[in-house]
Amino acid sequence: MYPALAVLRAVVEHEYTPVDLGDDESIVEGVTLSSSSLKQFLWVGGIDGMEEKLVKRAGIPYEAIPAAGVHGVGLKALPGNLSKLGQGFIASRRLLRRFRPDVLLFTGGYLAVPMALAGRVPVSGMSRPRSLLYVPDIEPGLALKTVARFADQVAFTSEESKEYFPHLSRTVVSGYPTRPGLRQWSMVDARDALGLSADLPTLLVFGGSKGARSINRALLRILPQLLSDIQVVHISGQLDWPEVEDARRKLIDSLEHELANRYRAYSYLHEEMGAALTAADLALSRAGASTLGEYPLFGLPAILVPYPFAWRYQQVNAQYLAQRGAALVVQDAELSDRILALVLDLFGKPHELEKMSVAMRSLANPNAAKNIADHLFKLAQVRGGEL
Repeated sequence: MYPALAVLRAVVEHEYTPVDLGDDESIVEGVTLSSSSLKQFLWVGGIDGMEEKLVKRAGIPYEAIPAAGVHGVGLKALPGNLSKLGQGFIASRRLLRRFRPDVLLFTGGYLAVPMALAGRVPVSGMSRPRSLLYVPDIEPGLALKTVARFADQVAFTSEESKEYFPHLSRTVVSGYPTRPGLRQWSMVDARDALGLSADLPTLLVFGGSKGARSINRALLRILPQLLSDIQVVHISGQLDWPEVEDARRKLIDSLEHELANRYRAYSYLHEEMGAALTAADLALSRAGASTLGEYPLFGLPAILVPYPFAWRYQQVNAQYLAQRGAALVVQDAELSDRILALVLDLFGKPHELEKMSVAMRSLANPNAAKNIADHLFKLAQVRGGEL
């Protein structure tokens, strides 16, 4: 979701397209883009999708379509999921006829498949919309490989992704689009906003918006030992928040006030996520695609714990960063046994942390959102003709 928001913000700010929308329209921050100016947006998401509230809060029109994955699902679920994809195709056709987009931007997984298919089928009275697929992870899943067959252009976070699309020529390495406003915090302001000490090293523990149960529980078991030497910002995700909040209360009761005050727990951060990334000296997290963009932007070294119960894309992301000296990788099954010693060892070697930070920062591409926005405008200019 956040890469799409970053790209759409870059579209709004595009220097080549001053636009008059008229008295009855407004520019939104903004994924379907309409009119040659590309200043009108429609976000197409899932039914009851977790992104809906954030998208609407940004002022972006939101439409939901049915969709479901087919890769790796059981035989019982497969017919129903195929039916949902068919329903999603029909719903996508209706949206295309009504909204009449110039360009389609795909950043997601199986939800993009019905819209990608619908976008290739001629609609009476309108020329075919062009499309750009952004692949956030190093290795794409099956859905994105499918969408790539129908996209006019494919953008990658890293050069390494090209090996998964050996027969595509219409590719570009854009970098990972990061949210505007993430880098607005100074170190002093960031630590003040989160109630952190200016003098202590800071560990950021982050499991994503839904959370990472094994990371959350491993951290809670070692908090007393950690807080003797460092401070911790813990973003647990919504699912585990009751458990984390209960542990935080017990911690406050069992430790001296000064030590308990070194633990800052949140279920989720949105506006203050940039403060957490600025304040941290080391991150402990899963290895989702955002680690390829946000950690390099801040030069934040990381201990990465790939999610073990899904396709291997997190493992590939983690190894990509580790091979470049920017991160260490710990398997989920080893987390409880290794994490305390590993964190304390890294904080005891500031020169090693600084070396990892430099390696991480070297992978940053702060212009990624603008790069993709530029390509969207080029695609809009050739709509109706041949690329």
